[in-house]
Amino acid sequence: MPNPFEPYRLGRTTLTNRIVMAPMTRSRAYGPGASPTDLMATYYAQRASAGLIVTEGTQPSIVGQGYPDTPGLHSAEQVRAWRMVTDAVHDRGGHIFAQLMHVGRVADPALLPDGLVPVGASAVAAQGQIYTHAGPKPFSVPQPLDEAGIQQTIDDFVDAAANAVDAGFDGVELHGANGYLIHQFLSTNANQRTDRWGGTPENRARFGVEVARAVVGRIGADRVGFRISPGNTAQDIEEAEIEATYTGLVRELDNLSIAYLHMLEVPGQRDLTRRLRGLWRRSLILNPDTRPNPTGPGVLALIEDGTADLVAYGALFLANPDLPARLAAGGPFNTPDRSTFFGGDEHGYTDYPTLEEASGRTDQVA
Repeated sequence: MPNPFEPYRLGRTTLTNRIVMAPMTRSRAYGPGASPTDLMATYYAQRASAGLIVTEGTQPSIVGQGYPDTPGLHSAEQVRAWRMVTDAVHDRGGHIFAQLMHVGRVADPALLPDGLVPVGASAVAAQGQIYTHAGPKPFSVPQPLDEAGIQQTIDDFVDAAANAVDAGFDGVELHGANGYLIHQFLSTNANQRTDRWGGTPENRARFGVEVARAVVGRIGADRVGFRISPGNTAQDIEEAEIEATYTGLVRELDNLSIAYLHMLEVPGQRDLTRRLRGLWRRSLILNPDTRPNPTGPGVLALIEDGTADLVAYGALFLANPDLPARLAAGGPFNTPDRSTFFGGDEHGYTDYPTLEEASGRTDQVA
């Protein structure tokens, strides 16, 4: 029976355990040109006991940014700043992948310089609003990517992946989930194209597959992961052909021999999780659905029964920098402070205590 706390080989990297820190936007990239800071290096280094850290969503290009104070990986300045983060994690024996996230239509034009506008699969605005420093604003209609724009966007992902390697990352995760650009191409409402990039499950999956193929060609398959969230309606996404879309996508990604598939599970999709698991021949990271409860020690059984190879924790890792030790001990766990999730300073970011530091404190839950 697999042991969650034993080493695990993931691509070219040997992890110390099978517990993953999930990507979580924190909006604290206050360095020049949307680059990481010393505080971000401290935050990630504190959590280096994870088998694998996947960073917050990091834009591969200027036009890929959708929220204030999220970091990029498209400039030399950003690469230098990320090196400070990766060095800090590696110095503590950890491993870290950069999540490359192009937001597509989920953006505010005011955030983009030089007259740039949000782009998407089709000229279809998401319903709802986006957060900005000036307050919430309605989503705008994106500019549909033409063939040249699609190729440029793929090239941006490739260049950002190469920058990640230069910055010392162990690999990259391509964000194909949560309503962002790759997921927009996968959907049946955000993608209304009738060319080779839309109209059928195979065509809608093409963009994500081609991004993965190009990145593999640049940095190697064993440095690449891909995140999906079948059935996730975030950012006004609809998927009318979930089974066909994701079985086709997973088969194509499997043929590329990438290091892992990272699945964010939504309610009611456990059967699909198991079917996709049966198609996938390499490592599966599962961020399981446990609602209304937080993801706790009980989900480690999904590793033991073979449902997943690794399990990803989000908010619980945010609040518990030494989460693997706490899981092994069965708790207690710090309670995440949701008011500090996005933006701010060290409060709710680097001031959560470890078990050793928390001796005598009462702000923990079992």
